[in-house]
Amino acid sequence: MFNTRPFLALVLVASYASAAVLNFGANGLKKKAPGDVITQCTVPGTVALTFDDGPYIWETDIVDSLNAAGAKGTFFVNGNNWACIYEDSMVSRLQYAYGAGHQIASHTWAHLHLPTLDAASLNTQFFLVEDAIHKITGAYPAFTRPPYGEYNQLVQDVAASRGQTLVNWDFDNGDTAGLSGAQSLDSYRARIADHPSTILTLNHEINPSTPQIVPEVIAQLQAAGYTLVTLAECLGEAPYQYVDEPQPRDSTWTCAV
Repeated sequence: MFNTRPFLALVLVASYASAAVLNFGANGLKKKAPGDVITQCTVPGTVALTFDDGPYIWETDIVDSLNAAGAKGTFFVNGNNWACIYEDSMVSRLQYAYGAGHQIASHTWAHLHLPTLDAASLNTQFFLVEDAIHKITGAYPAFTRPPYGEYNQLVQDVAASRGQTLVNWDFDNGDTAGLSGAQSLDSYRARIADHPSTILTLNHEINPSTPQIVPEVIAQLQAAGYTLVTLAECLGEAPYQYVDEPQPRDSTWTCAV
């Protein structure tokens, strides 16, 4: 369990700041009520390819595949899970994805089971990664994917107080359930054959098979007539609570919390 005391004041400040932008994000687009749980896109003909658990070593490869196809994706990042978000290489990857127009969203700080935490610990898990994303990109995220897709009423209440909308999925490629890349690709083919109006996917950028199949996944989705957009675009909402300039690196850029 993290020691939350050094961050409680900052958490409260961030929460009050978020309250001013609960209903409107960047560009004045209205967003769903914070604390809601999204499980599907709403804009017909769209697919949101989302990638959890980064930033990690294959993020740039995924971004390059998306860019080459004129597609957009969404990266739900942790602060300190498979890698520390403040490592120079991870900062570069995150800035590369953001700079190419892909959406950066929160997957909380340390990928804990959120329903087991109290309000103070939840605020810390939310705040630390929100703050990191803001420092690195200048954007303050508006969407959070709860680790393991787990949430309860307290998680929703804390998310709402922070201006965050919770996001799960309606299609899991199975890359963390032991499926091979070929099997995950078969799962995509089956989903595409059903041809739902929209698809909100779950992928994990830390699985080496996932970046390998992304180009073929993109090609098959586009061949089926889908437009590959960010999560925010597939919902017709704003991706961030606000956007300003990235901050210079200082002593607070650390995972030693």
